[in-house]
Amino acid sequence: DSSESAELACAKAIRDGVIDATINHEKGQLMSSEVLDIYSTIEPQQAFHKRIQFCLSMHNDAVKAMRYPPDAHKAKHDLTEEDDEEKKSEEEIAKEIEEELEEDE
Repeated sequence: DSSESAELACAKAIRDGVIDATINHEKGQLMSSEVLDIYSTIEPQQAFHKRIQFCLSMHNDAVKAMRYPPDAHKAKHDLTEEDDEEKKSEEEIAKEIEEELEEDE
């Protein structure tokens, strides 16, 4: 039972890419593949590139999430015609009240 569970664990490690080996079921052996100089390949560069892409993507998503809705800054500064009319009417009312107070004196 323990040899079968060891074989399953090794098979899973091979499948996941943790180790580079083959299993000889007849002899019950795990034959590891020839060790290559990993730095003579482009694999480290690809892994590094993948990590950088992930970080840049995360940064870009964060920046997009912080953006304000379009024209949000204009809402306070741009007055509509109705607002202008309301201000004028308030000014006219204030002048009328001042004139009435002056007449009463």
